[in-house]
Amino acid sequence: MAQEGLKRSLGIPATVAAACGLVVASTTLVSLGQGFGIGGPGFIIAMIIAVLINLFVAFSFAELSGIIPKAGSIDHYTLPALGRFLAILAVLSGYVTVTVFAGSAEAAVPGFVFSEVFAPGIPPVIYSTIVVLLLAYINYRGIELFGWVQIVLTSIMIGTLVIMGIAGLFSLSVTPPLPAEGPFNPMGWGVLALTALGFWLFVGIEYVTPMAEEVKRPGVMIPISMISALAIILVAKVLFGFASIRYVPLGMLAESEAPQVLAGEAIFGLPGVYWMAIVTILASASTVNTLLAAIPRLLYGMASKGQAPSFFGRLNTRYQTPALGIALVALCILIPIWIGIAGIEMIVVFILAGAFSWFISYIIAHLNVIILRVKYPDVPRSFKTPLYPLPQLLGIASMIYMIINIFPDPVMKAAIYRYALIFLALSAVWAVIWVRVIQKKPLFAPVPLEEVREASLAEAAGTAKTTASHGG
Repeated sequence: MAQEGLKRSLGIPATVAAACGLVVASTTLVSLGQGFGIGGPGFIIAMIIAVLINLFVAFSFAELSGIIPKAGSIDHYTLPALGRFLAILAVLSGYVTVTVFAGSAEAAVPGFVFSEVFAPGIPPVIYSTIVVLLLAYINYRGIELFGWVQIVLTSIMIGTLVIMGIAGLFSLSVTPPLPAEGPFNPMGWGVLALTALGFWLFVGIEYVTPMAEEVKRPGVMIPISMISALAIILVAKVLFGFASIRYVPLGMLAESEAPQVLAGEAIFGLPGVYWMAIVTILASASTVNTLLAAIPRLLYGMASKGQAPSFFGRLNTRYQTPALGIALVALCILIPIWIGIAGIEMIVVFILAGAFSWFISYIIAHLNVIILRVKYPDVPRSFKTPLYPLPQLLGIASMIYMIINIFPDPVMKAAIYRYALIFLALSAVWAVIWVRVIQKKPLFAPVPLEEVREASLAEAAGTAKTTASHGG
């Protein structure tokens, strides 16, 4: 008889790799090089502030996942705090929209890099399609295979940044370093304006939480994995960033569409170009792999609570994976590439439109923590936010600041707002229709926490018993 429900099989290596998976995206390599190019060594100030903001995000998601260790993440956390409408909106705007925007942009990158560096005669869309379909099949085969693939991809990414960073800092290179260029922080207080750019270097660590039903001891593993991922990524990117500015002029880094390749070439010559091209492709694969694992489980969790069509709650009987959700996410990633709107010139717009939607979801997550602390002060929490509620309040203020200052160029900023707000409006319309017309429920009435917790707590205790009063 096929096992019912998701399987708990992920240990700490896989959960740390999953937390790193979206954060080591190829677009973050571009942001890292451009940030150091614009801000010089002082960009590390913006990076540290960004890490703190993302640490606040990790605190909130760790506390929420400890209360409700359930596949579905932000939707389940929002139900008892802010009600059904905002629960659905948080998922659609902050995660499904991100898949359409950031996922398509990331999946487009391997095609462009492969076509330009290795096979100029192959159209980029063909290679991007092959990568997405291969990763979709890996996720269809099961969470264990996803975990191993994610460990390999993340290890290669982090290892490359560390190796090149150390080689550059200790002059183990094919070319000599450049003379020191300017002061440590040429922008002065203006470096704070790069915080939003720095934030993108660490965004997405909470993508491990939708896998809560497949993580061993999620109350312990999930907080450790997110905090560890932030520390690992900060060290690796600081090493690579400082090595880059030792070998590439700041202006070239700031203006390049592939500053990581410039740094690789300066440190290791032509082999460095091929190495960084391969790593850029693997970084995109890591991101898409994480999206194909996390988003279907969000949809699975929503379907289990009647927040999404029931077919998303069906698992493949052989591999116990949400196959229909995986197929839908793959299509959402591929369609913008197939119709040509996820071109290289639109990648920055797509990435930051996704970031805008992410910020909305993070604000909702911080509000969830505050509301649930007030409404349910005595509920068991496997993790509690240090210095509560300061991280949540600072986190909300930071998100609002970055929404307002999402990009300095007004034309680009308008395009980012346009795409993000269109998808936000569509998400809101769908949420209203689903809650009021299909579910026939109030939009903002919170669902009792006990009702949301029951299934996950019973599963965590290893029992099959459910209660009739809250079942379904």
